[in-house]
Amino acid sequence: MRIEQGYHPSSNTMAIHIKDAEDLKNRLTEAGEKLVVIDFMATWCGPCKMIGPKLEEMAGEMADSIVVLKVDVDECEDIATEYNINSMPTFVFVKSNKKLEEFAGANVDKLRQTILKHK
Repeated sequence: MRIEQGYHPSSNTMAIHIKDAEDLKNRLTEAGEKLVVIDFMATWCGPCKMIGPKLEEMAGEMADSIVVLKVDVDECEDIATEYNINSMPTFVFVKSNKKLEEFAGANVDKLRQTILKHK
């Protein structure tokens, strides 16, 4: 089996990595009526690494009703500041460009419950 360069089976990702504020704005608009879960994370954050794969699973399971956006707070400090992010991971839930809720911490059950509540 030949593996394409740049293809990594383990990185079959459903989440979209945000590049900058303009990218985030466009993705929120594109989401339309879908629930958007913005995951404010950092590559060095242990709890982020723990919950990341679980969020990917949920993104795959509910791809028809949710959009998952990942914002690296070190790459996108302006977005983290705009959303007043103080700890990682922080999850912000947005629908139709309106913020519904947010919470901080790697709580998988709370993450799933909050997604199901709003989707």
